[in-house]
Formats: sequence, C-alpha cells, structure tokens
Amino acid sequence: MTDVTTAPRQGRGRGAARREPDDSEILRLGQLFNKGFGGIGMLLVLGFALSLSTDVFLTGTNLDNLGRQVSIYAILAVAQLLVILTAGIDLSVGSVVGLSGVVAAKAVFDTTGGAHVLWAVLLALAVGALAGLVNGVLVAAVRLPPFIVTLGMMGIARGATLLLTGGRTVQPLPDGFSELAGGTVLGIANLTWLMLIITVLVGVFLRRTVWGRYVYAVGSNAESARLTGVPVRAVQITAYTLCGTLAALAGLLLASRLGNGVPTAGTGYELQAIAACVIGGASLFGARGTALGALVGALVVGLLDNGGTLLGIDPFWLQILTGVLILAAVAAEHLRNLRGPRSRDTAASAAAAAAADAAGDAGDAAGGSAGDDRDAAGTGRQT
Repeated sequence: MTDVTTAPRQGRGRGAARREPDDSEILRLGQLFNKGFGGIGMLLVLGFALSLSTDVFLTGTNLDNLGRQVSIYAILAVAQLLVILTAGIDLSVGSVVGLSGVVAAKAVFDTTGGAHVLWAVLLALAVGALAGLVNGVLVAAVRLPPFIVTLGMMGIARGATLLLTGGRTVQPLPDGFSELAGGTVLGIANLTWLMLIITVLVGVFLRRTVWGRYVYAVGSNAESARLTGVPVRAVQITAYTLCGTLAALAGLLLASRLGNGVPTAGTGYELQAIAACVIGGASLFGARGTALGALVGALVVGLLDNGGTLLGIDPFWLQILTGVLILAAVAAEHLRNLRGPRSRDTAASAAAAAAADAAGDAGDAAGGSAGDDRDAAGTGRQT
C-alpha cells in the first residue's frame, strides 16, 4: 500500500500561525507608484520647483493658507475615492457641498434666533448622508448607472439649495460657527487637522477592516465578490452614504471658513475631487487607490493653484494643466493595463480571495463561539 502524505491544512481561526510574506508581496520603493501613490513624485517636483521659484512659498503664512485651501478638496477627494473604489462615480458631491453648507448656515442664522452649532452640524451631515443613501439605493438596488443617478442628484441638490436661499447668500453667521474652520490647535488650523484625521481614519477602514476588503472586492468584480459571500449591495450603499456624509462635512466647513452660506458654493468641486483621486493613483475602473493617494492628489491640485497665484500665472492655464494631468494619469493606467492584462485579473482574484477569507474568518469566529456554547451546555448536562 502506498503511503500518501497530506499537507497540513492552514486554519483561518485565531490560533492559526501567521504566514511570512513572500518577496513578491513586499512593497518595494520601485512599486510605490503602482500601489495608488502615483502623485507623490509629482508633489515633490512641484514643491521643489515652487520653493526655488519664489521666496514666499515656504513661509508659515503661505503654508497655513495652502493647508486651509487644500483641506476642503482633500476631504471631498477621500469621499469620492470610496465610490470610485467600487467602480462607481459620484457627480453630486459638489452640489451636496453647497446644500449642506446652506442648511448649516440657515440653522445658525443670527437674525432668526439660530440653533446651536452642534445641531446645525448634525443637520448638515444628515442631509449629506440622505443624499448619499438615495444614490446608493438607486445604484445598488435599482441597478441604475451611477453616472445618471448622481447626475440627477447633482441637479436636485443644487436646485434645493437655490430654493432654500432664494439665490441669496445667508449671512451673518455667529462666531461659534465660524470657529469650526477658523480656529487653530497647536498653531495648526482646524481644517488641516480634520483633513489629516479623516484621511487616516478612511485609510485604516479601507486597509484594516473587513468592510475595506469588501470595497476593493466589489470594485474588482462585483459578481465574483457576490459569489464569495460579499454583501455587494450593502457595500455599495454604505460607500455612497459615507461619500455623501463626508461631502456634507466639507460643505459645512466651507461655509464656516467663508463665514456665510453661498448658494453656488461647491460648483465644479466634483471635478476637482475626481482629478485629485486620479492624480493620486486611483483607477476609475475600481479597486485601485488609497486615502493617502487621494490626499496627495488634492495637494498636487492645491499646489498648482497656490503656485499659480504666487507666480502670477493665468488661472485659465492652470485649468488646462489640471486637465492634461488627468488625461496623462488615465492614459498611463490604460497603457499599464494593455501591457499586462493579467495583472488586473490577478488583482481581482486576490481581492475576491481576501473578501472570502474575511467572510470565512467571520464564519469561523461565529462557529467557534457557537461550538463553545454547545460544549458548555453539554458539560452542564453531564454535571
């Protein structure tokens, strides 16, 4: 009789040994630009060039202004990234910025005996979450194209903003509301702190939680993710809802920074957010991109605006340059896909496998606790 040697099965439970990564799994410096951080080199080049071109760029005042300007774009870019990772798009974030800012401004409007600032913040966030929830339900449950759904929501949110304000700016606003964006902590603006905190939190959720694995799996191949047990619809709805909530946060911070509620605020911001994501290495086909990459992309866009102002460059040329950068980033990604079509399939398989492992870990944990309960009950009966 022939002896058959069976390889030991690796468990996925809490007692399983941790596997050492292969050389191919270790992120090296040369692979950095293929992992969602494509804008870092561009950011360094721009920063170095501006530091040589003008003496004002590295001053504390200019860097503080740069941080305040970039913060709104960065928060909006991180919000847009959540949807892009699921192979979707949200064209309504700019209009949600305007609507949420106006809602918060009207809630604290001095001449009407305004509500507490906290209630205004919660109300604005609820409006953004509702807009995102509607988008998510129409995309995930009704199966409408994300472009059409969010384009419709863009018109709805902007029209509601104009109706609430009558096309007029809401002012004056109390000092407590303006302090949200205008205040400082340890000499650094609140806006900058919030930008960094949100980027870190979203990055941790995407990379260190089961939900984050699900997001990448859905963006790689929604059908494969569904077959491996991923709740595709719930993930999509959650992504759009969080996107709307973060867009609302950006809107009320913008209103706080301006000191008034402007009905046209946020116009065109959705394009800036998409540009920041693409420049930062995100793929419009889904499942590729990071929160840090979105922040880097927003910093690149902010540096272009800031540097153009310092050097006296016509802002129309800066818009053209931003468009060229977007086209170059998308073209580079397309060329990479043409040269290595298998890499995308491998990434999709890896994302689906990671989602299956996450679902399996959850099932193992549930099964283990259920088994412990049965063993305890059996011990009690024997006693």
